[in-house]
Amino acid sequence: MTARTTCNSLQVATPLYHFIEDKVLPGTGIKSADFWKGFDEIVKDLTPKNAALLAKRDRIQADLDKWHKTNPGPIKDMAAYRQYLKEIGYIDDVPAKIVVTTQNVDDELALQAGPQLVVPVLNARYALNAANARWGSLYDALYGTDVLSEEGGATKTGAYNPIRGAKVVAFARNFLDQSVPLAKALYSDVVAYSVVDKKLSVKLKDGSTTGLVDEKQFVGYQGNPSAPSSVLLRNHGIHIDIQVDKSKTIGSTDPAGINDVVLEAALSTILDLEDSVAVVDGDDKVLAYENWLGILKGTLVEEVVKGSKTITRTLNPDRKYTAGIGAVNAKDGIVTLHGRSLLFLRNVGHLMTNPAIITGEGKEIYEGILDAVVTVLIALYDINRPATQAIGNTRKGSVYIVKPKMHSAEEVAFASELFGRVEKLLGLPENTVKLGIMDEERRMSTNLKAAIAAAGARVAFINTGFLDRTGDEMHTGMYGGAMVRKGRMKIAKWFGAYERRNVLAGLDCGLRGRAQIGKGMWPAPDLMKEMVEQKGAHPLAGANTAWVPSPTAATLHAMHYHQVDVAKIQEDMEKQDTAAEYEALTDELLTVPIALYPDWTKEEIREALNNNCQGILGYVVRWIDQGVGCSKVPDIYNVGLMEDRATLRISSQHIANWLLHKYVTKEEVNEALQRMATIVDAQNADDPLYKPMMPNYQDSYAYQAASDLIFKGLEQPNGYTEPLLHAWRLKVKKEKKGQATA
Repeated sequence: MTARTTCNSLQVATPLYHFIEDKVLPGTGIKSADFWKGFDEIVKDLTPKNAALLAKRDRIQADLDKWHKTNPGPIKDMAAYRQYLKEIGYIDDVPAKIVVTTQNVDDELALQAGPQLVVPVLNARYALNAANARWGSLYDALYGTDVLSEEGGATKTGAYNPIRGAKVVAFARNFLDQSVPLAKALYSDVVAYSVVDKKLSVKLKDGSTTGLVDEKQFVGYQGNPSAPSSVLLRNHGIHIDIQVDKSKTIGSTDPAGINDVVLEAALSTILDLEDSVAVVDGDDKVLAYENWLGILKGTLVEEVVKGSKTITRTLNPDRKYTAGIGAVNAKDGIVTLHGRSLLFLRNVGHLMTNPAIITGEGKEIYEGILDAVVTVLIALYDINRPATQAIGNTRKGSVYIVKPKMHSAEEVAFASELFGRVEKLLGLPENTVKLGIMDEERRMSTNLKAAIAAAGARVAFINTGFLDRTGDEMHTGMYGGAMVRKGRMKIAKWFGAYERRNVLAGLDCGLRGRAQIGKGMWPAPDLMKEMVEQKGAHPLAGANTAWVPSPTAATLHAMHYHQVDVAKIQEDMEKQDTAAEYEALTDELLTVPIALYPDWTKEEIREALNNNCQGILGYVVRWIDQGVGCSKVPDIYNVGLMEDRATLRISSQHIANWLLHKYVTKEEVNEALQRMATIVDAQNADDPLYKPMMPNYQDSYAYQAASDLIFKGLEQPNGYTEPLLHAWRLKVKKEKKGQATA
């Protein structure tokens, strides 16, 4: 039994109670009695509304199932289909004109364009690394990844390789030539930098001097103006720091003494309480909330062992430079730049409950309500931080909460109401809490403009998320027919419409200059060459941020925002009349990706089944047995992919769909699961904490969870994986606790 402490009518897991009482409330100025009374009132008032929204989801899905059973196959009459969706409440009314009024949004979201990291808040090391990924070494990112080939002896393993180093330097020089060009030379011609009358002066090999094509790209410097140790430049609103140090290995052989080129990289980071964590009870919640508290107080520390050394990781300080001619917001001749990524926290959506707190009737409260109250309470440490605290997050007095898996305008309005209640409880100004809307459900995509309007004074972020969005696409049209293979989803008609329409909706509602419009994750952290070649499409599409899987990836993706002026692209898009296009895209968005004439061979079906089963097992086994919510998981081809819970949704729903339409049998799925379990066991053989599933798969909770995700996939609300995963993880934790006390 979980030990609980009574607070009004709430029964709070005692570890969570003590965390809030002892570590959070004392520094907020909020009285304990007032907090728990207000929390209790929020739960009582908003629980029925939350439940009603979920009941509407279920009713709408039942109506959709009925329609697709009656009208099997691809949609033949889109006008009639859209009318039906409106009749059942799937499509919301859209205001004639939507003007977002969000205020006090930090520049990293409103004005700058750059990469965004998403990391599990449960992992302190990941959280610190992500926060510190605001600045990244381009030299290191190029040297250690596959962006540059190893041909001609340019290998990257072992001791420092000067041949590879020369390749890195040449690449970086070319990047500088394109991003911050010199007036009369290339960066390969430079032998020295100096600052004269706040302008950058560049000495060349032939003894002459030149400057920048645009003098105002020079923001500032560190060190002596006659021989600065750092030259700070700006392009498209983000910064490049050329670091000069002739005492270091690289700098000693460089004509200009350049030892590194450091890029402003991860402008923002989402610390995640949702899809990338396994948080199922009060104990887990405390660990997650403690990291959020530590990072906002600037006190989070992590000891990392590397070989024989122990490294203490803390948050990076701000960066200070003597102002140059292009400096903005300089104070007393000093430019101060944020040393850390601006942090969002992703709360849980509206669906799940959590045993961390139960009501007097013994019912778990909605986890989204719990997250909103506690995470904003913790954020008071950032909003109200004393002037003596050098490290902070917001500079505009805002709290940034991403809210996932909402379905409609009324669900967004409910989230806004919840945040409003929390603001009143904590004495915060209205709309202090800013909202990030995840466009990852089909109904949300359809109603995105209305959803933005429903929280028009809070919206600071929208984005697209392919995996969850695809999972919901399949669950929504489950009874219509067999869905196309996973690999063809990105070329299905709905996908292109979804990506384009999201940007158009955001711009049409006035998000430019007030909020981020984001794109989804690059999943393969080891395939950086492909990322550099492909991910430039995101800023070109008008998105001012996109997700990357690592600090290194953030540094490399930052180059795309120097190549593309996203603000200019957004301005140009706003001038276009896109009303007719938007309407046509809506029809494409609602086109269900049912295979027209499925003629897959047995081998193609087997390959798809293997891929899905291996992907499910490879992720679930870590989630259930070890409580790891996000990690680099090898796929069936042994390519490491950064996976979170969304991968389970798409894979489990795909198999459930093919089972329903008899393209695979239960026996074939079970055979594939057992065969893939053997492969997953082998892929994890070097992990001392790993529990093999085979041959006794019947005894493996992880295997059983994977099986349930598939065979119970039709009955899961909107195809979500959380209810089953939480139930199986709680069984594992209960069993481990029993063994520990035996």
